[in-house]
Amino acid sequence: MDGVYDILITIFGDRASSMIALMVFLAAAVLAFGVMAAAHARSSVKRRAAGIAEYSGEREAAEKNSLRGSSVRAVQRLLDYTTKHYSADQGGGDAKILRRRMIQAGIFDSRAVAFFFIARTVLAVGLGVGAFVLLPTLLTQKPSMFWLSVMAAGIIGYLGPSFYIDRRISKNKDEHRSGFPDFLDLMVVCADSGLSMEAALERVGRELGDAYPSLCANIHMTNLEIRAGKSMTDALEHFGDRLGLEEARAFATLIQQSAELGSSITEALRVYSDDMRHKRLSRAEEKAYSLPAKLSLPMMLCIFPTIFVVILLPVVVRLYTGNY
Repeated sequence: MDGVYDILITIFGDRASSMIALMVFLAAAVLAFGVMAAAHARSSVKRRAAGIAEYSGEREAAEKNSLRGSSVRAVQRLLDYTTKHYSADQGGGDAKILRRRMIQAGIFDSRAVAFFFIARTVLAVGLGVGAFVLLPTLLTQKPSMFWLSVMAAGIIGYLGPSFYIDRRISKNKDEHRSGFPDFLDLMVVCADSGLSMEAALERVGRELGDAYPSLCANIHMTNLEIRAGKSMTDALEHFGDRLGLEEARAFATLIQQSAELGSSITEALRVYSDDMRHKRLSRAEEKAYSLPAKLSLPMMLCIFPTIFVVILLPVVVRLYTGNY
């Protein structure tokens, strides 16, 4: 400290004491200003947070009392009641079958059954009412045909969700059947490299994500079931049920028997993979062999009449004009 004072005396001379007092004053002023600025900023933040909370509370109260909030609460109560009434535990065998179909279609939401019944009811009533209102303005029909059209529109709305679910199931089954041999080939590669079944499933699920998204989602669910504590056999049985393929169920049985008998899972997977590859080739050959039979009817209806017209039209024209 004495050294600093000597330096200041050397620089400022007799004014060194005044400069020290000025620096102390400036330091105290800066410190006080910083404390005041921090306190002011904190109080401003508190006021803004209080205003936002008050505004949010008023907004939530206004939304609850509005028509939109009442509609949302009514729809939520309807979904809760339908989910509780038509759940797999409460609805009996039909609800379990419908839930299984939803899973096979790739719809894993727990409220899917409720949405299905609500959509079926709304479509049936909506299409029936729409046909009842619009048909008299668009077409002139007899009363019997009018009521028949209204009934047909209601039936179409009632059966529409079922057709949609069946179409999604068929599309997913085609994807699963096409990707299952690739899944087994990758499982063989992972087993040869020394990975366990759990690690192989996780690795294969990542590799097949772009080509077969539905199959990848089911593989990921199988991994989650195994992590949750289910045995490999139960998880693979559920995997086969979700895919809806006999090949997947046979794969689960193969893994179970290999584990029980103590045989090599790698060899079993290799043999089963070759079998799946031959089955896929057989299906492709079957489609190729059935193509001529499928083309015979379009050829008879579309191509042969055109050929007959092109060949016989000049003869008919000459006979008609007498220039033959």
